[in-house]
Amino acid sequence: MGDLDLSDANFALPYNSALPHKGRTVLSGLTTTIASSPAARTATAPSVGRNQPDLAAPDLVVLSHLRWTGAWQRPHHLVSRLAAARAASGARTFFVEEPLRSDVAALEVRHERHGDVTRVWLAVPTPLADPPDLGFDSQVSGDYGDLLARDLYDQRRPAAPDVWVYTPMALDLAHALAGGRLVYDVMDDLSSFRNAPAGLLLGQRRLLREADVVFTGGPSLHRSIVEQRRGAVHLFRSGVEGGHFAAARRLRRPHARKVAGFVGVIDERLNLDLVAGLAAALPDWTVRLVGPVTKIDPADLPQAPNLEYPGLAAYGDLPKVMAGFDVALMPFALNAATRSISPTKTLEYLAAGLPVVSTRVPDVVADYAKVVHLADDAGTFAAACREVVTHRAGARDEQARPFQDRQEWNYIASQMARWLDHHTLTDAAGSTMSARGASVGAGAVAGAVEQVDEVTA
Repeated sequence: MGDLDLSDANFALPYNSALPHKGRTVLSGLTTTIASSPAARTATAPSVGRNQPDLAAPDLVVLSHLRWTGAWQRPHHLVSRLAAARAASGARTFFVEEPLRSDVAALEVRHERHGDVTRVWLAVPTPLADPPDLGFDSQVSGDYGDLLARDLYDQRRPAAPDVWVYTPMALDLAHALAGGRLVYDVMDDLSSFRNAPAGLLLGQRRLLREADVVFTGGPSLHRSIVEQRRGAVHLFRSGVEGGHFAAARRLRRPHARKVAGFVGVIDERLNLDLVAGLAAALPDWTVRLVGPVTKIDPADLPQAPNLEYPGLAAYGDLPKVMAGFDVALMPFALNAATRSISPTKTLEYLAAGLPVVSTRVPDVVADYAKVVHLADDAGTFAAACREVVTHRAGARDEQARPFQDRQEWNYIASQMARWLDHHTLTDAAGSTMSARGASVGAGAVAGAVEQVDEVTA
């Protein structure tokens, strides 16, 4: 087999009427169900009737521990683009969330349209919602898979959707959907997070074994995953929508006080002692942390006259938010929860024209040490803020441009889709390069996609 050409940066996903998909093959208008994936073999969901129209691309069902309406993160960027591409052929995309306590009399699958994406969740009667924070592993979630499969059937959606998973705790739900191709996008080491479910590590081993293709969100995470699975594992660092954040440059106006700001989820991954010390060391600055507070008690947040917590900002408003910053902060704690993170906000800050000061998170040090100023404590953070605010933006932009060019979300989404179809085609053809653990040599993509740093044999 010749080299796989993935060099086209245009966002055009390769779906067509003759493309065999894992789980079904579309040829001359005839759809044949093939129970070849692990999810299909263990499924109990009803099959959609034969009178359904054939689609060039299957529906996409995304199983996520994040809410579609929450802070905009890696799943939102990728799924919105994949959904737009599939919608052109009539396929639909469903973003399935963990259950929510609701004012309902019985378990009920609910929907909410957001453009090309349909948000889906299981509404749980309040008396059953104990504890109130329900996960895919909650006792009341046992019927979620069957209810969701029935819901899709009632909507007359075609069988064997692609299933794209962000948490191993949703694997049983994936099985219930009789999915075609199974994708695992590993965006975080969820097992290292506070209050992680007990079965997460076992679930991850199962999911890594069963997935047709696995994507990883950063170098440290990638190294961890390839120790557990060989074959069809591809590194895709998180990206940036450069044009969106570049608007901050046009919106920026002079203001009375310098502002050192952070945008993102405020949780156990932040070094709150460092934040408190920074506010004390920069009394003539404002330190502003923009984002929702999760997994920690808001009462534990440090307080100071120059320390602000405006709360969650919509993704569309982030350029305006960043226009109010003079320096961007990444004050992460160095702990198990940050050992494998590759912060999306790094490139967003740089695209917004901001100098960045960060702690020595391993992936930040490995990827961005030449363009991000690294500091270790409140004193060096404060000194760095005073220094970098004087740097020329032009020189920083020149250093950041290579990262931004290869890490645009449009490009990343298109390459992920191509890898999925590549593994599907080679597996369907019985190639020795199948998604079930055979070798995909690095030479097949050498020089074609810089973004895929490692293709694991």
